[in-house]
Amino acid sequence: MSINKVILVGNVGQDPETRSTSDGREIANFSLATSESWKDKSTGEKKEKTEWHRVVVFSQGLVGIVKNYVKKGTKIYIEGSLQTRKWSDAQGVEKYTTEIVLQNYNSTLQILDSRERSSGGSSSSSDYSSSKSRSNNADISVEESDDEIPF
Repeated sequence: MSINKVILVGNVGQDPETRSTSDGREIANFSLATSESWKDKSTGEKKEKTEWHRVVVFSQGLVGIVKNYVKKGTKIYIEGSLQTRKWSDAQGVEKYTTEIVLQNYNSTLQILDSRERSSGGSSSSSDYSSSKSRSNNADISVEESDDEIPF
């Protein structure tokens, strides 16, 4: 048995981008920053390190949430899986990138900010999952089901 699961809590680095595939499905992309800070033992100086993660959202319900509610600076919790892609650039050099992918029933996106929403309401924390939806606000509901789940 093996598990490929990533859980991150961080801030969105730039407004998400969306694009459409040839069959009309939308995909959302954004970068997520996770930071840690500590005090250097030898100097007493406060240090901070930020890691940047590429996030790709294929789940249609979550793409809608990202398009409408996620902006640069939004603090979010995500659950997804790691995928590495390979391609060749214009000079034929092979390139690789590793991304956190949110798709199907095993992905979650939770907005942790309590910022004012564009709909005029405010939210504490709202959880959007491609298999279920829980929300502290009644103005958003996302549900996707995968009828082929074997359990």
